[in-house]
Amino acid sequence: MVSIYTLTLSPSLDSATQTAQIYPEGKLRCTSPVFEPGGGGINVARAITFLGGKATAIFPAGGATGEHLVSLLTDERIAVDTVIAKDWTRQNLHVHVDSSGEQYRFVMPGAALNDDEFRQLEEKVMAIESGSILVISGSLPPGVKTEKLTGLIRAAQQKGLRCIVDSSGEALVAALESGNLELIKPNQKELSALVNRELSQPDDVRSAAQELVRSGKVRRVVVSLGPQGALAVDETGSVQVVPPPMKSQSTVGAGDSMVGAMTLKLAEGATLLEMTRYGVAAGSAATINKGTRLCSHADTQKIIAYLSQP
Repeated sequence: MVSIYTLTLSPSLDSATQTAQIYPEGKLRCTSPVFEPGGGGINVARAITFLGGKATAIFPAGGATGEHLVSLLTDERIAVDTVIAKDWTRQNLHVHVDSSGEQYRFVMPGAALNDDEFRQLEEKVMAIESGSILVISGSLPPGVKTEKLTGLIRAAQQKGLRCIVDSSGEALVAALESGNLELIKPNQKELSALVNRELSQPDDVRSAAQELVRSGKVRRVVVSLGPQGALAVDETGSVQVVPPPMKSQSTVGAGDSMVGAMTLKLAEGATLLEMTRYGVAAGSAATINKGTRLCSHADTQKIIAYLSQP
C-alpha cells in the first residue's frame, strides 16, 4: 500500500451545537457543544482512517485550541505530525436550528503562519518517502502567499511525491501552475473559473475537465455535482456516478470524505470508475449525519453496494 500524508495549512477546532430557533439580540439557548477536528487535510486523513486506511496528518497547532485539536485526533487514533505555531488554532462554530432545519456555519480566519513555521512544515513534507501520496487540502492562512504553495508542491514532486490538491480560488490556480497533479476536485463553479468560461451544459463540464487533463496540469479531474454525484475525467475517458436518493442532514464534511475515499482508492491502484464510485459513496455517507461528522465505513459500504449493482 502506498503511504498517504495530508497537509493542512489552516486547521481548525470545530464545535457543533443545536438551538430551538435563531433570532437577533436574544439569548439563544444551545445544547452542549460537540468538538471535532477540522481543516481540509485533517478531515481527509480522518475519512481515510474511518474507511479502514491509514494516513498521517501534518499541520500547525497553536495554543489551547491547537492542543485540544491534537488530543481529539489522538483519541481517534489519527497519526499526526505537528509544528508548534505561535498563533492559536482557529475555532469554528456550526449551529443547527431545530425549528427550521437550517444550518449556520461560522468560519473564523485561519491562524497566521510565519516564515519559520512554514519552513518547518516544508521540512516535514520533504521528509516523506518517495512514491507517497500527499494531499494538500483547505485554504491558505494569513501570511502564506500562493507562490509559497506552488514552490512547496514543486519541491514535493521533485522528491517523488504524488500530489492531490483540494482547494479553491487563487490557491487552486497556483497549485495547477505546478503541473502534473494527481487529482483535483472542483465543483462546477470552480471549474468554470479555472477555464474562464460559463459551463451551462453537461458536455461543457466534461470538455473543461478534459482541457485541464490535456494541458498536463492534472491527471484526474473529478467535478463535484452535488445531488448529481460527480463527473470524473482522465486521459482514458470519463465516467459519471450518481448517488442514490437520500435525505441530506448536512453537507459539512462531504467533500473531505469524498477526497479521502478517492485518495484511498488511488493508493490501491483502482480504476477511475472504482475511485469515483467510492468517493461519491463516502461523500453521500457524510450527508446522512447532522453537524460536522464525516463518513462512516458502514454507511459508505451500503452505498457502494448500491452503486456497484449492474
